[in-house]
Amino acid sequence: MEVLNAIGRRKTSVARVYLQSGKGSIVVNGLDFKTYFKTEPLQISVESPLNLLAEAGKYDIRVNVQGGGVTGQAEAIRLGIARALVLVNGEFKSPLRKEGLMTRDSRMVERKKYGKRKARKRFQFSKR
Repeated sequence: MEVLNAIGRRKTSVARVYLQSGKGSIVVNGLDFKTYFKTEPLQISVESPLNLLAEAGKYDIRVNVQGGGVTGQAEAIRLGIARALVLVNGEFKSPLRKEGLMTRDSRMVERKKYGKRKARKRFQFSKR
């Protein structure tokens, strides 16, 4: 099996996922993913497409991810892995879509507006 690649995005994070048959290692930016993502919910999030399809341990996954925070990066990797698995076998698409793993979460941070402290928060009002 040749190396398949897919892209996952979330907020400002972009993850490039390279999938090939192997023993089940997941490497993120040169580190094991359990070292890169220290909390268990993030680790579970990254592995969720593989665990849903019972494909854990069949593929070696190498990921380059940049931008955003750790949660956005984990969800970008999750989407990238799901997309790469669909390239392996088209029948994987419907169970992944049913669990919401094929949908790109398009929510982004709202931009700051002039005359305000943040996007919607106003400066403190002083009557006198």
